[in-house]
Amino acid sequence: MADRLLDFTGSVTAREAQAQLLDSMDLERERGITIKSHAIQMNYTHKGEEYTLNLIDTPGHVDFSYEVSRSIAACEGALLVVDAAQSIQAQTISNLYLALENDLEIIPVLNKVDLPSASPEEVTDDIVDLLGCDPSEVIPASAKTGIGIEEILTAIIERVPAPKGNPDESLQALIFDSVYNPFRGVETYFRVINGSIKKNQEIMFMATKKTYGADEVGTLRLKQFPRQEIKTGDVGYLITGIKDAREVKVGDTITDAKNPTKNMIGGFEDVKPMVFAGIYPVDTEDFEELRSSMEKLQLNDASLVFQPESSAALGFGFRCGFLGMLHLEIIQERLEREFDMTVITTVPNVSYHAFTNKNPDEILLVNNPSDLPEPSKLNRVEEPFIKATIITKSDFVGNVMSLCIEKRGIITNQTYLTTERVELTFDMPLAEIVFDFYDRLKTVSKGYASFDYSPIGMKESKLVKVDVLLNGNTVDALSALLHQDNAYDIGKKMCEKLKELIPRQQFDIPIQAAIGAKIIARETVKALRKDVTAKCYGGDISRKRKLLEKQKKGKKRMRQVGNVEIPQEAFMAVLKLND
Repeated sequence: MADRLLDFTGSVTAREAQAQLLDSMDLERERGITIKSHAIQMNYTHKGEEYTLNLIDTPGHVDFSYEVSRSIAACEGALLVVDAAQSIQAQTISNLYLALENDLEIIPVLNKVDLPSASPEEVTDDIVDLLGCDPSEVIPASAKTGIGIEEILTAIIERVPAPKGNPDESLQALIFDSVYNPFRGVETYFRVINGSIKKNQEIMFMATKKTYGADEVGTLRLKQFPRQEIKTGDVGYLITGIKDAREVKVGDTITDAKNPTKNMIGGFEDVKPMVFAGIYPVDTEDFEELRSSMEKLQLNDASLVFQPESSAALGFGFRCGFLGMLHLEIIQERLEREFDMTVITTVPNVSYHAFTNKNPDEILLVNNPSDLPEPSKLNRVEEPFIKATIITKSDFVGNVMSLCIEKRGIITNQTYLTTERVELTFDMPLAEIVFDFYDRLKTVSKGYASFDYSPIGMKESKLVKVDVLLNGNTVDALSALLHQDNAYDIGKKMCEKLKELIPRQQFDIPIQAAIGAKIIARETVKALRKDVTAKCYGGDISRKRKLLEKQKKGKKRMRQVGNVEIPQEAFMAVLKLND
């Protein structure tokens, strides 16, 4: 849809045009999804007058909803694009509520009306029910064939209000994104609310109170377009030569250093990570390099949080917080592609609250299973619960319910939106959706279910820490916090999976899963055996026995000093227990 709008307004030449034009990352093109919000300026002539439109293309996946909320704060209106074949998805509804809370003008667009499987009348009715708008306000369109694009642009000009703001006040601009450029330092993307920003002006970032010179300002076309001045209501980029990624905070206010504004713009609430995992460099010497790579990534992705930690098995690394599993995968791939960092990722988990017998009212934050107090000192553990909203076809309700109940979910509501489509609401532990929930949901619903979630607080649970021992030594990076009822099954599966992945050595390797001192499951990786009696031809049996005894002693000594090499796949094996 964004590509068609750019074509129609003449913002791109035929030579520059390509599919998913705004998705500049290779990863986005490969997966066919938007990960980062992308801003671009377009000019369009309507009834003889020229208008300037600033478009931000935002991701749809629930893991990147933070990108959407940041973009919404910088806009006056939004296009709500609904697929005519799949109808309204769960995450569409949550993003719509975000836009309505910010008083945006919503223009509903019915996309893909040219598909044979499209049912435009039914989906239009769904949109009317959701928005309470007139059916004539819904614009039928097809981004593939270009139907309805002109009507969309007309609707944007007629319905979306022009930016409010006073050009005579002192400068007040909102930072909604930033990227790191290795040659020019940090590039800051902003939206001017009041006043204007000129080239070489002395400016101040209000969160850090630091001042800089605006070396270059300009507008965001397909390429950056330097200008002398960016006026009220416009969107632009700013280069100040900042090299330290930590000095720029998304949601901060830029103002004039000599005549600062009194009020900061209401920025964004700090994002709360949902999933935690350890990221470690393969070579311990690369720790500082990994730190600087993470800081540069954080600049471009404000929802990533991290702090240093150390592990007995893996050395120094970082405990990172992500918005979900897809976010974790994307960050890992971006580290490998953009910064050439080979990293090991440990088992993801969520953040728990632990209470000890000594201080039963004091919360201990547990982001890492190894931080959990010993069972004898533990009073109780609380884990985060979410409200999960799933919209699916009525044929798959049974399958979806079975999956959610298996994941310790409790159904709270079931609503038939139409005869074909059902909305199911569950309360379930966040830890259960971290691993493979999304993939399995798509499998049981044959791809027809859409899923969205929001946190509802902490609840007490019977959780135990399951340790994995290799050759009698605990591997802290493989520890996991699990529900008591699932601990035995998952412990057994973990041992079986590790048995497949750990290469055989010259001695037996016992793989054990334990809760405290109690072993709950065991597998053994059998030793490679050298035939020491091959050189004996006939002769006395005691000769063979002597050689076998000698081998036995050697194996015993090996087992005492032998270290087991754990391959990278083993750390992520726990995620794929059902494969």
